[in-house]
Amino acid sequence: MTRPATVTYVGTATVLLRLGDLTVLTDPAFDPAPADYPGARPLRRTADPALTPDELPPLDLVLLSHDQHVDNLDHAGREVLARAATVLTTPEAAERLRADGRATGRVEGLARWETRRVTASATTVTVTATPARHGPEGTEHVTGPVTGFVVEHDGRALYFSGDTVRHDALAEIGTRFSLDTAFLHLGDAHFPTTGDRAFSLSAHEGAALARTLGARTVVPLHFDSWDHLSEDPARIDEAFSAPDLVGRLRRLRPGAAETL
Repeated sequence: MTRPATVTYVGTATVLLRLGDLTVLTDPAFDPAPADYPGARPLRRTADPALTPDELPPLDLVLLSHDQHVDNLDHAGREVLARAATVLTTPEAAERLRADGRATGRVEGLARWETRRVTASATTVTVTATPARHGPEGTEHVTGPVTGFVVEHDGRALYFSGDTVRHDALAEIGTRFSLDTAFLHLGDAHFPTTGDRAFSLSAHEGAALARTLGARTVVPLHFDSWDHLSEDPARIDEAFSAPDLVGRLRRLRPGAAETL
């Protein structure tokens, strides 16, 4: 009997998926709040993740959009990632993680549109790396490389945007794949030192991207629990109340395994 696919929202950009026999985690961030991270752009976590690392099952696959920022990979998240059977990420992140020496499984970097098949027991998924740009054009040297992912399983395509702003390269995702569910990193990330420049999707931009991609369902991620995610979460519901998007938005309850 085929296991139902389930998804559990852990917090920020971290979700736990069970796809048949295969367990997937995205962007591990598990440090408890309050947590302060100093640096050129200080970050502060204001809410705990819904699960602790000890509550996680064994992980067949981690999809890591990037390793540069603690809201996507923090200290506890690195320990979680280290014990995953397979980690897929950017080529640059894969090189750093291999050099770190803690990972016990396979760590691979994928170039844009590169694919990998990952198998656990009777379940195989196909993962494709997709475009992402973590800020305005010209800031790539500061933000570093980021990737999104499309995961194909049992005839369905799930899109995980990674931290990105809306830009022309994303349109190709909708032409290559018929997306069932798009997990979009929202929050309209801003920093005091960068003025009005955004480093993730706003609710309005997320709604526009949903139209471009043609995704049947949109799950918002990365929209709360950190000081730099400045947009009121109520804006998400407002943006997706447009007549052509009614019924597409799906909010997940933190910590609850829900049928996907």
